[in-house]
Amino acid sequence: MKYKLIAMDLDGTLTQHKSKLDKHNTQLLLDLKKDYDLVMVGAGGCLRIYNQMNQFPIDIIGNYGLQESTIENGQFKLIRNDVYTIDKDFFINTINELRSLTGYTNYAGETVEFHDSGLVTFPLIGTKAKLEDKLAFDPDGKKRSLIYDLVVSKFPGFNCFIGGSSSFDIAKDKYNKYRALVEYLNKKNLTKTDVIYIGDDFKKGGNDEAVMLSDIECIHVFDYTKIRDVLVEHQLI
Repeated sequence: MKYKLIAMDLDGTLTQHKSKLDKHNTQLLLDLKKDYDLVMVGAGGCLRIYNQMNQFPIDIIGNYGLQESTIENGQFKLIRNDVYTIDKDFFINTINELRSLTGYTNYAGETVEFHDSGLVTFPLIGTKAKLEDKLAFDPDGKKRSLIYDLVVSKFPGFNCFIGGSSSFDIAKDKYNKYRALVEYLNKKNLTKTDVIYIGDDFKKGGNDEAVMLSDIECIHVFDYTKIRDVLVEHQLI
């Protein structure tokens, strides 16, 4: 086989956003495991991804590289969990300024979500918005793309990603999926030609963009329900 490792995004690639892995794509992963090693490279935390995948046994890189987990003796094990501190007042004030500038002043719940790792989520429609509202808000990312450059300009020293279905994720600039994947490859004694990356969000600001802009080969999935067809087309199955 040309590749030794398949690296994959989850939301929008294998599942609907923040929705459970279905039986068809579970079987897809089982089929792929016959010929390749697999790793998930996600924007969410490792445990969330693991549970969203119904505890499928797989290595996971979470939070753009802030976390990494594996399966040891059949059990989920978090093997890396980077943490950094941030100025929460700065983020609250800056996000409220952005809401005023962009008109996103109506939201459910909190204006910002702080993660234990230091990662920050700017949820345009709020932390307590219903899932159906999130999914309907900006499915193609166009609304967030319109204000992406403005958001980036307000957070020097950080990477900003068009995350999930209605948010921006903001992480220290050392963290992105490309760097995280390269670190994983080095640890596994693999090269960048040994891996192919499968994702759905390669647009400017998308959380898969950093991989697409690198020298790692990528496959774009436009509909997670048709991912098997895409991989057959690329002769991976």
